[in-house]
Amino acid sequence: MASTVETGAPMKKVNGGSFLIEERLPSEVFTPEDFSDEQRQIAQTAFDFARNEVVPVADAIEVKNFEVTKGLLRKAGELGLMGVDVPEEYGGLEMDKVTSAIVADHIAQSASFSVAFSAHVGIGTLPIVWYGTAAQKQKYLPKLASGEWLGAYALSEASSGSDAMNIRAKATLSADGKHYLLNGEKMWITNAGFADVFTIFAKVDGEKFTAFIVEHGTQGLTVGAEEHKLGIRGSSTCPLILADCKVPVENVLGEVGKGHHIAFNILNIGRFKLGAACVGGARTSLANSIHYAKERKAFGKSIAEFGLIQEKIAECAVGIYAGESMAYRTVGMIDAALADMDKQSPTMALEIQKRIENYAVECSILKVWGSEMLGMVADHGVQIYAGYGYVEEYPAERAYRDARINRIFEGTNEINRLIITGWVMKRAMSGQLALMPAIKQLMDEVLAGPVVREEREGEMANEYGMLANAKKLALFAAGAATQKYMQALADQQEVMAALADMMIEVYAMESCMLRAQKLLDRNPGQSNPSQSNSGSVAEQAVAMSRIYAGKAFEIIENAARRVIAAVAEGDMLRTQLAILRRLAKYEPADTIALKRSVAKRVVEAGKYAL
Repeated sequence: MASTVETGAPMKKVNGGSFLIEERLPSEVFTPEDFSDEQRQIAQTAFDFARNEVVPVADAIEVKNFEVTKGLLRKAGELGLMGVDVPEEYGGLEMDKVTSAIVADHIAQSASFSVAFSAHVGIGTLPIVWYGTAAQKQKYLPKLASGEWLGAYALSEASSGSDAMNIRAKATLSADGKHYLLNGEKMWITNAGFADVFTIFAKVDGEKFTAFIVEHGTQGLTVGAEEHKLGIRGSSTCPLILADCKVPVENVLGEVGKGHHIAFNILNIGRFKLGAACVGGARTSLANSIHYAKERKAFGKSIAEFGLIQEKIAECAVGIYAGESMAYRTVGMIDAALADMDKQSPTMALEIQKRIENYAVECSILKVWGSEMLGMVADHGVQIYAGYGYVEEYPAERAYRDARINRIFEGTNEINRLIITGWVMKRAMSGQLALMPAIKQLMDEVLAGPVVREEREGEMANEYGMLANAKKLALFAAGAATQKYMQALADQQEVMAALADMMIEVYAMESCMLRAQKLLDRNPGQSNPSQSNSGSVAEQAVAMSRIYAGKAFEIIENAARRVIAAVAEGDMLRTQLAILRRLAKYEPADTIALKRSVAKRVVEAGKYAL
């Protein structure tokens, strides 16, 4: 029996992408407040390991002392952190995906180590978990789960980064039929400098996209020199050279010609884990910034007392809150989808991938939003440190450099934006997502003229109205773009990206508000967060949700304006802009007071605290 954490939280199975056209109840979403005692214990274990074991030797990691990194990875294996996704029968813990995300989140205090860890437990191990034969699993997984062996994943090439199917590496079956000979070169392979086993992709006979398990030391496999990088300098990144690399036929992973299933399905896991890791990295950066701001004196007081510094601190805290809310809502949906699976089914691995793929749009949203949020937090950190933020001995400088790679990892943010819109539109066209009926209903509504909106009562009544109109703006823009371009919409990348931005912000806004409402429902009677000194947990969640709602709505309105301007002209443009203005009306919150409230709480705590 797999070790599955019971949370007790009611979780409803929902269709991926349905957040655009359906309303969710707070009780239907998973939040960090729903963690079980066991999950909290695992979170603390991962946090303590990173804080007490990794952070003190971060400088040694940063100069590529890989013996230190490998030793830490083995320690993580001893704690069970490396085997969270590995079946129990092969030495792992086989826990739920929420727990897997928790580990990625709380271990992310040193970016270089976090990258090495995540590459191993994710893309380095999961291909064998999901696609390996019984013999392959028995041979590799116990060693990977314990950290005795370390894994890497070799897909990218100089000419095929985001365009994964364009690889040139070739595999040819030997005359005796016992080996494949791999030839080509792989680029930017994380952990390559010390990995014991690689998942390497090549095209059999130059056509059939296939994955192979290749051990370090295999004849014909050469690991190139370490890359010298802008950030994550302590992680290993090398090319692989394949020159008649001799791989036994029993080391084909999955089926010949079906390696693309491995490549693409693994990415969905990588994206939600990356989103969670960005949240963890942002928490660390914010804690460092607060510590400095409280210590640094100017004009007779600490700079943490200055309004504009508090504003930056509050924006960082709001970003972390939103990131947590989105990440655990998404992974909670995935766990709900996996809950009734037959663990004994011979097709279980394929069914897991199919069910996770249903949330491909949410996984891409987490990757894009989380990486850009972390970039904002790191940038604010440099600004808070001011001149010291540009000096290597202070943590803001390293965090700033390290954060940048996340917008490239797991598919660039540009590619992921195209995936978000493309995935939603594809499912809409196939009838799997009732987007087109929702767009038609909205068009009928807006063309009928203004209607009296039913006013909602409660703490975030205004924000709920904004959310409803945000969804309408996204549907309106999607409808206008679809009407203009039809099947050729995929060729309009700027429009696709603007639509993706709207979907991202709708999901973020709604995730914040549902979490805050859930806290309010558990703690009735708490109100007026903008007037409190530091506020209760529920009050702070409301304050951060209101701050985020205003920011998100501005992004959504501007994106809708760009789309409409691109698809309409003349009278049609004027009509659509009039509809946009009607939908975009809202009463702004006093975000200055709200941010002061949020900043006061986190400064008092010395860290993000909810």
